[in-house]
Amino acid sequence: MLLSRAPNSCRTTLPSKLEKLLAERPYLLADGATGTNLFAMGLQTGDAPELWNLEHPDRIARQYRSFIDAGADIILTNTFGGTRYRLQLHNAQDRVAEINRAAARIACECAAGYDRPVVVAGSMGPTGEILAPLGELSAQGATRAFAEQAEALVDGGADVLWIETMSSREELTAALDGAAGTGVPVVCTMSFDTNGRTMMGISPSEALEIARGVEHPPVACGANCGVGAADLVASLVEMSGAGALDGVFVAKANCGIPKWLDGQIEYDGTPELMARYACLALDAGARIIGGCCGTTPEHLAAMRDALVTHKRGATPTRETIEAQLGPVSVAAAGTGAGRRSRPGRRRR
Repeated sequence: MLLSRAPNSCRTTLPSKLEKLLAERPYLLADGATGTNLFAMGLQTGDAPELWNLEHPDRIARQYRSFIDAGADIILTNTFGGTRYRLQLHNAQDRVAEINRAAARIACECAAGYDRPVVVAGSMGPTGEILAPLGELSAQGATRAFAEQAEALVDGGADVLWIETMSSREELTAALDGAAGTGVPVVCTMSFDTNGRTMMGISPSEALEIARGVEHPPVACGANCGVGAADLVASLVEMSGAGALDGVFVAKANCGIPKWLDGQIEYDGTPELMARYACLALDAGARIIGGCCGTTPEHLAAMRDALVTHKRGATPTRETIEAQLGPVSVAAAGTGAGRRSRPGRRRR
C-alpha cells in the first residue's frame, strides 16, 4: 500500500511509472552512490558534481548507464546539491534551472535506451542551511528554493522527486511542500546516524509521522546514508513497525563504514556485505532498496543477484542484523543503543 495522500489538483489520476512498477513487483532496486563514482571519473574534492551535468554530460550519462546495467530500476539524478543555497557556494545560484533540467534530461535519455522501464528520480538534498527558529533561513525561503529545483527537474523529465538525506522536521516539510506543486510523485528519506536519530534528533518513527502529516504525503519514505548498513536496517525496522498504516519503505544504506584513508573517505563494505544488507532490508519491510555513499555498480549487481533468489523472511532482530552486517549502534526497534560520530553531509 502506498502512503495515503490528500488529493492534489496538480496530479494526474493515472498511476505514475513508479506506482505501476510498485504495483507489479515485490521490490524495486534503486541505484548507488553519486559522488563516490564521480570521484573515480576525476571529480575533485570541493568541486560541485552538479556542474558536471553541463561540463561533462558524457561522464554523467556513463554513471547513469552503469547503474542501469547493474540492474537499477530507479536512477537518481546528479542534483543532490541542486538548490540555489548549495549552488551559491560555487557561484552557480542563478543556474538552478539549467543544471537541474540538464541532469534530468541526461538521465531520461539514458533510461530510454533500455527495453525495460527505468524510473528517473530527481534528487533533492538539503540546502546546507539551518532553518528557523535555530537558523536564519525561513521555511518559506526553503520551500521556494525546493520548488525552484523541483520544477526544473520535472521540466527535464523526472518521473519522481526524491528528497534525501534530510535531518530536520522543518527542512523535510519545506522540501515536501516545495515538491508538491509539481504534481509528480515524491519519495523522501532521512539520515539516521546519531544514536538512531537524525542530526536534529528525529527518530525513524517520527520521520514517518512527518511524512504522513503534510498536506501532500510522499508515495514512499525511508532512510538513506547514515553510518552503515547495520544501523540503517535497524532504523528501518523501527520505521516499518511504527503505526498501523502500511507503506512503501525505502532503504538506501552506505556501503559499510566510512573511514579516512590517504586523504579521502573510503567505505569498507564488500559486494557480499551489501548483498546481505539488501536481503535484510527486504525482510525489514523495504520495497525500494539501493545503496548510498560508497556503493558502486559492482555492489549493486551483487544486491540484484541476491534479491532475485531471496524469499522475504521474518523481520530481522538485532542478533540477526549483527550476525550478517556487523555491530548495531542505533536505538531502534529493540536493536540496542550506542553512539557513533556523524559523517559528512554530502552524499558520496
